[in-house]
Amino acid sequence: MDPIEARKGTPALTGKTLLYFTSIFVSLGVFLFGYDQGVMSGILTGPYFLEYFDHPTRAQLGTMVAILEIGAFLSSLMVGRVGDIIGRRRTIFYGSIVFVIGGGFQTFSIGMNTMILGRIISGFGVGMLSTIVPVYQSEISPADHRGRLACIEFTGNVVGYAASVWVDYLCSFIESNLSWRIPLLLQCIMGALLCLGSLLIAETPRWLLDHDHDAEGMIVIANLHSDGDTEDPRAHTEFNDIKENVLLMRAEAERSYSDMWRKYKKRVLIAMSSQMFAQLNGINVISYYAPLVFEEAGWVGRGAILMTGLNALVYVASTIPPWFLVDHWGRRPILLSGALIMALSLSMIAYSIYLDIPATPDMTVFFVIVYNAFFGYSWGPIPWLYPPEIMPLSVRAKGASLSTATNWAFNWLVGEMTPILQETIEWRMYLLHAFFCCMSFVLVYFTYPETKGVSLEDMDLVFGDATSSSTPLNRDEEDDDAESLTGGRSDDIEQGLSRPHSVELDDHGARPSEERAFIDRHLSASPMKRTHRHDD
Repeated sequence: MDPIEARKGTPALTGKTLLYFTSIFVSLGVFLFGYDQGVMSGILTGPYFLEYFDHPTRAQLGTMVAILEIGAFLSSLMVGRVGDIIGRRRTIFYGSIVFVIGGGFQTFSIGMNTMILGRIISGFGVGMLSTIVPVYQSEISPADHRGRLACIEFTGNVVGYAASVWVDYLCSFIESNLSWRIPLLLQCIMGALLCLGSLLIAETPRWLLDHDHDAEGMIVIANLHSDGDTEDPRAHTEFNDIKENVLLMRAEAERSYSDMWRKYKKRVLIAMSSQMFAQLNGINVISYYAPLVFEEAGWVGRGAILMTGLNALVYVASTIPPWFLVDHWGRRPILLSGALIMALSLSMIAYSIYLDIPATPDMTVFFVIVYNAFFGYSWGPIPWLYPPEIMPLSVRAKGASLSTATNWAFNWLVGEMTPILQETIEWRMYLLHAFFCCMSFVLVYFTYPETKGVSLEDMDLVFGDATSSSTPLNRDEEDDDAESLTGGRSDDIEQGLSRPHSVELDDHGARPSEERAFIDRHLSASPMKRTHRHDD
């Protein structure tokens, strides 16, 4: 029996319901990332924690927090290749297992060395999840919903952060070492849920088609986009678009890191810079050390954790507007406006602490909340959306790997240096991050192209680096595609929406016969018949 016929029954969830359910569920992976970011912030100021670890110095606290980024950095470099080999879904499964093991070491820590070991192991899990979940998300999402789904995913990250802060606050009333062990134990439970759930979700259709599991890939496409109907023309169109892209990338044989750097250098640098500035713009000064920031401003003990919790609620709320703006307004305006307001907010935080007046605590809380809100609306979600969507399928996991590794490298740098800078240059530290916000504004304005509404397979038209074996369209169709992407406006081209490079066509305006034969031979061999884009 044909494998598609064998599984033709419509599953319980299909279409947008399945798409959003899957997206929200895999967001548990970034929920763990956010929870792990925030859980240490409240623990660090707890009296039982400080006593148990013999009152560590600011530098020791910085190492304890930032060592997680070492593990995350290393695993994010490796997971690009792993995700290509074993698939996105299995990578989520193994990443969650590693995270649970690390959480167990932290929960039952018997000293500084055990805690640091647990943080490193958890870092490996976090690095795997933070790299592969955005790739998974981008590969199951249609172009007109991709931005919204990625922003929902980031909301999961911030909900994790907020949950950890409030768990820390509630557990601060426990008069024992359970006040810090319970918050660490909860992350193990949530990691186990993700591990079990990853056995139920489908693999991404793009990975399936890239590994010639065409029948299964068609079923996933139909379930996600056509309510389970494998005969729907939309499903066949999506299948053929992805499969043609897969075959042409395979013909180009551009799959190594060196090929990626040679062919897609601009995309790689943009992806890495977005994650770099997501950290240098100062968010982890607040995420990891919010209670210390509030204590510096005049709030003490449990009051500092409470202010962090209120700030976290605003942070969560700020991530919701991008759900509705990112696919209509675009990526660039959100990044540009966010960078400006964040720079102003950080400058005012510095000024408030410099004044050292009775109103300083309230002023600091206000501007920290404003800063967090605009980060949650802009430089929080977009750097996780942008890298996987701009990279081609053949090197998407590797590109996401490099960009995420950049995030963790600068995450470590900020986490390690923040306690030291708070002690040495004090309020001036916030001006440093305000400067980086201004730099990120300039970079986005001059180099980042707009990608809203562009399918993953058409991203080469945005960057003007189409391969010589692009899709087998005639010249007029390519011109029409480029025109639709740029809107026919020269000012868009100046912002990076350049037209595709010229391609070699035969005398009839079609692809050379060898390339067309290659595509047609492999498409005809798949379980799906070609239903569109017939050339004369």
